[in-house]
Amino acid sequence: MHVIVTGGLGFIGSNFIRHLLSENDIFITNIDAQTYAGGLDNLEDIANHKNYQYFKGKIQDSEFIDHILSTYKPNALINFAAETHVDRSIKEAEPFIETNIIGTHVLLKSGVKNKLKNFIQISTDEVYGSIEYPHTFNEESSIKPNSPYSASKASADHLVRAYNKTFGLNTIIIRCSNNFGPYQFPEKVIPYFVSLATNDKKVPVYGDGLNVRDWIYVIDFVRAIKLILEKGKAGEIYNVGGECELTNLQLVKTLLKKLGKKESLIEFVKDRPGHDRRYAMDCTKIKKELGWNKKYNFEEALDETIKWYRDHMEWVKKRTGQSLVKQ
Repeated sequence: MHVIVTGGLGFIGSNFIRHLLSENDIFITNIDAQTYAGGLDNLEDIANHKNYQYFKGKIQDSEFIDHILSTYKPNALINFAAETHVDRSIKEAEPFIETNIIGTHVLLKSGVKNKLKNFIQISTDEVYGSIEYPHTFNEESSIKPNSPYSASKASADHLVRAYNKTFGLNTIIIRCSNNFGPYQFPEKVIPYFVSLATNDKKVPVYGDGLNVRDWIYVIDFVRAIKLILEKGKAGEIYNVGGECELTNLQLVKTLLKKLGKKESLIEFVKDRPGHDRRYAMDCTKIKKELGWNKKYNFEEALDETIKWYRDHMEWVKKRTGQSLVKQ
């Protein structure tokens, strides 16, 4: 089996490639543009693996994508490639439109042209928008994105569905909740807070800190992707969440406690525009239809994550210009 992974040098993509190669005799071609969020060092441990190859390129480069698909004729393409940081999308939306919408369309168009067998789109719970407790979003819920980032991902989801319905391309959309774990770029909330607090710097919390997110350990999510690759049904959407809802304030207090830091490091800052209050998904479908369940306890996974960043201070310094303080 040959799988093309786009965005495989990023956080989730690199964890997925490593997981897939550790358990399967599958050949993986990784395509990544090597932006700020994805470095070769994220996969340096498997760079010379006999079942792995890497090409630098952008998914919005149609000539490049056509060449790869026509040359290698993969069994599946899994699209992780995306601009993902909400704050960046508020400051400048163009890169999100270019990569998340145009790039996804290039992949879909090339997939049809080159008779791609399976296309899996990695999406996000943010496309649904915000929802009040105790309600949750299921795969049939309408999507109402509230940021340029989530709007670009929702647009991509619509294109994926359209290429399934109009052109018969076998597509699957996977919508995940907030991932955490090793190799996550340090502007994301958990590694960012760990970096700041470890160095005794103020930890900024938007608004009142009561925005709710559902957290899933990245290894549980890549396990779900692998299962969907093997058993998922074409044309379907699958929600994958950790069923671990925390307010941002609860999260930062948990991190500070684990780091041995005082809550006086918390600094409430002005809320960001269009900040969704709560994300929550119903994950019954993937459990009942495919038999998936998460394996990792949040507290234990968070301990492992903190340890990973502390054990990889040079990795953090390369991306932030600052090492974690060794303790």
